[in-house]
Amino acid sequence: MPELHFKGKEYVYNHHLTVPYRPLVAHPDKSIGDKAGNLIIHGDNLHALKALLPRYAGKVDCIFIDPPYNTGNENWNYNDNVDSPIMREWLDGNPVNKEDMLRHDKWCCLMYPRLKLLHELLSEDGSFWMTLDDNEIHRARMVMDEIFGEENFVGTIAWQKIYTVKNSARHFSEMHDYLIVYAKSENQWCRNLFGRTEEQEEDYSNPDNDPRGPWTTNAVQARNYYSLGQYEIRSKEGKIFTPPKGTYWRISKESFDELDADGRIWWGSNGTSIPRIKKFLSEAKEGVVPATIWLHRDAGTNAGAKEELRSIFSVSDDELFITPKPVKLISRILEIATNNNSLILDSFAGSATTAHAVLAQNAKDNGNRHFILVECEGYADTLTAERVRRVINGYKYQGTQKEELLREKITWSNFNGGKAHRRLLDQVRSLENLESHRFDGIKKTIKDGELIVTGETRITERVGGLGGGFTYYTLGDPLDLDKMLTGESLPDYANIGAWLFHTATGEPLDPKGIREDESYLGESAAFHVWLIYKPELDFLKSRDAALTLRFAEKISEQRDKHHLVFAPARFVPNKVLLPLGVEHAPLPFALYRFERN
Repeated sequence: MPELHFKGKEYVYNHHLTVPYRPLVAHPDKSIGDKAGNLIIHGDNLHALKALLPRYAGKVDCIFIDPPYNTGNENWNYNDNVDSPIMREWLDGNPVNKEDMLRHDKWCCLMYPRLKLLHELLSEDGSFWMTLDDNEIHRARMVMDEIFGEENFVGTIAWQKIYTVKNSARHFSEMHDYLIVYAKSENQWCRNLFGRTEEQEEDYSNPDNDPRGPWTTNAVQARNYYSLGQYEIRSKEGKIFTPPKGTYWRISKESFDELDADGRIWWGSNGTSIPRIKKFLSEAKEGVVPATIWLHRDAGTNAGAKEELRSIFSVSDDELFITPKPVKLISRILEIATNNNSLILDSFAGSATTAHAVLAQNAKDNGNRHFILVECEGYADTLTAERVRRVINGYKYQGTQKEELLREKITWSNFNGGKAHRRLLDQVRSLENLESHRFDGIKKTIKDGELIVTGETRITERVGGLGGGFTYYTLGDPLDLDKMLTGESLPDYANIGAWLFHTATGEPLDPKGIREDESYLGESAAFHVWLIYKPELDFLKSRDAALTLRFAEKISEQRDKHHLVFAPARFVPNKVLLPLGVEHAPLPFALYRFERN
């Protein structure tokens, strides 16, 4: 497989392994509501992702990230503490701008260790989604192929972020961004289908009153060569059909005759048209397969995302210093990639669109999805978390809140009084009848060659909240074993336990399984894991902190798995422990020096 080489790669290739573990520190005063399951973390996302591993490795169902596009105009900083002279020079060269000749190397060095950790956090049947533009998409694909495996590439989606052409563009008016999609394991990921719309169901009809219900048709011929697809077809009226020039029948004569006998061949209303195969609505898939082009009417726009943020914070365009993504875009991803109980992670959280979309989707389908957001910038509390607080509780707003109900491109066929015209008018009337109770008014406008139907609600006091909650975290000091020796830094039981459990087993620790009073951490695929520990130096130097024969015999009564015991010391030799199925894993060496008279 071709490999991408960039300056600094040899230093960041395994940098994620050297990142210290930093426990998460909760801030109840900045948290809100029912906090179970939702996290917002303020801190360097590289360190935050490492902090999440002990509890969330292999548990995240859907990852969405919106990293710097590296356009040269964003002025992002490369701040990773990599042990390399060239990387230390980069710290002095911040911010990264268009004049920086190494900005593409720096971007790759920024992303590589983060993608490694994100890959570890993703579940075996999970999916990864990343937005980019033309500046880095080709490099991103090569990096992703290296980390996720090119066999796990799912697709690239073009999202129409703008729907008006810029006549000032030098060559082409750029109107789209990309979504790169990978699976942790392509053969295990199963995407959902979109719901079938009324418009799509209108393509089905039943002109022959078939008892199997409405149907549409597919052509019998295809351009791909098929050795059994060269034969004559004779209609009941005796008319003979052969494949049109350059095509072949795509089914054999035997299969065609079986379909015809079952009434699945349509010969036209007069019985003399070229045959077509009936496809019944009742037998069609329950939904629509997602496509790789997402139009703005389905996935929102950058302008719409700013409007969402303005309505929540009542700020002007000049005060919007970031380019948010629209809720509709993330909601579309959630529809494809999650179920009602999925865990979603966004490690470049920005304005918290991902959390907003998760809460909105839960409200829509009564789901129980959870989110983890990570934001390194100083606005993590005042913008990222504050948006989520307002969406949960509701917020003051004065103006007109708009919800787009329909956007239809105007063509001659739908405005010439024909069937398409009548269908469109019926669709608008249906929307007015069905949705009028939700809005103060429904507005119909024509703009840039499109008919737009919008539901409008005049709000003078408060927008209702979606409910939910989250816990706000920052990153604590790195877990330093040397400082544990002196008692300068002694993490609490749950944090050191999660770190030791994951380090030893490579699996996440479920905090609900911890029984601290019994010194029990939890169960991995191969072990029951125990930790004899208190965050007190006197205890760690005492005899109470040692693994004893009595303790070993007691836990060995549970014989379904081996037992791994973390303890500062042991008072029983290994030759006695091994027959019991017990293994001792020592904490830092100096901690097993006991005070003696």
